[in-house]
Order: sequence, then structure tokens, then C-alpha cells
Amino acid sequence: MKRNDTKDIDSVFDASFIKAWSIRDPLDNQKGYSDEEARVGRAGRTFGLGYKLHLAIDSRSMLPLTCVFASANQNEKKHSLNMLEKTKLILKRSAARLRSVIADSQHSGGRLRGAVKTAVIPYPANQKRDVRDILRVDKKFRTYGPCDQKREYHKRPHIEAVYSFLKTQYSLAINKVRGVRNVASYALYSLLCLVLNREAAENIRRPDKAVSPTFFNT
Repeated sequence: MKRNDTKDIDSVFDASFIKAWSIRDPLDNQKGYSDEEARVGRAGRTFGLGYKLHLAIDSRSMLPLTCVFASANQNEKKHSLNMLEKTKLILKRSAARLRSVIADSQHSGGRLRGAVKTAVIPYPANQKRDVRDILRVDKKFRTYGPCDQKREYHKRPHIEAVYSFLKTQYSLAINKVRGVRNVASYALYSLLCLVLNREAAENIRRPDKAVSPTFFNT
């Protein structure tokens, strides 16, 4: 009998705001002045002019699997299925398969839930109002619902750590280019640095230095 070496992967989806290098257009404050492709959208608890990096990572290795770039006014659900298909393709090439998608309530939608075997995505307050035994997250990030779903959802902060590494260690927050194509190229360089740093750390058997670029600069 042939041995099955296929790995099951839990992927975390999320999007992060990237500030545009532009002011708002005085004639239309929903778009950029010197960067006409930038749009106003959610930036944490406020709104800002810029773009969004939509990212999928492996929850265990915390390495990126695929990404999509878009203006900040486009929400996560618009790109979730595209992200899912790209993630499945990448994993198939690596002799792996997608076991579950873990994401916040911004990704909650019937199409994504129906396209993946296990969706660890909390329902927002305006969905499934009369159903109790489902995953929910309140404003203080406390989880409610089935224990297995709550346990899996605790992997979601891994992608927030990746975004933090990209912005603080790999210069993603210092963005001085304009247009979605140029912003995407800049962000891809940051992602490449993250991956190469991890590879270098593994090659010298120092996995503790996987997110420490300064270690390799000194």
C-alpha cells in the first residue's frame, strides 16, 4: 500500500491596512490626490486612505501561503474565495491539503463557509441571531461557542504577529510608492524578506532567529 504523506494545514486569513503616500483629493475625499488608486477604508478602529494586504498563512509555521492586494474600501469577503482557491493550489503543489480556514467575522459569508471543509469563523451579531451553539466573538475579543471552535480560533492571532513582523521588522509600514501595483511590489519584497529570514534561520539551526533580521545584519 502506498504511504499517504499528505499534510493537513490550517490556514489563517486576514487583511491589514497599508497607508497611502498621499493626501485625500479635495474634490473627492474618498480617494487619493497624488495616488488616484488609493481609497478610504477601515484602518483598525478608524478610517484611512490606502490599501489592504489580504494574506493567508500556515497557522503552524506562520509563513505566508498567498496574498491579494486591493484598495482599502474593498472588504475581506470580496477576496476570500480568490484567496481560498490560491491557497488550495499552493498547498496541492506542496503535497498538502487545506483542513480549515480560520478568520475573523469580516470573512463570514455563506460562499466561503460552503467552499471549505471546516470554517472557523465567528458569526457577527446580525447573522444567525437565534442560534446559540455557534462561534461568536464579543467586543473584548472573548469567544463563545463550541469548545473545538474556540480552541482553533485561538490560532488567529498568529497572522496579527506576522503583520507586526512585516510592518516593524521588514519596512511594510514605511511605504512611499503610489498605485496598487507598486504598493503590491513593495509588500511582496517585505514578504520575501520574511521568508528568506526564516530560511536562513533554519539553515543555521537557529529557529529562534526566524523573525530577527538584525541577527543576520550584525
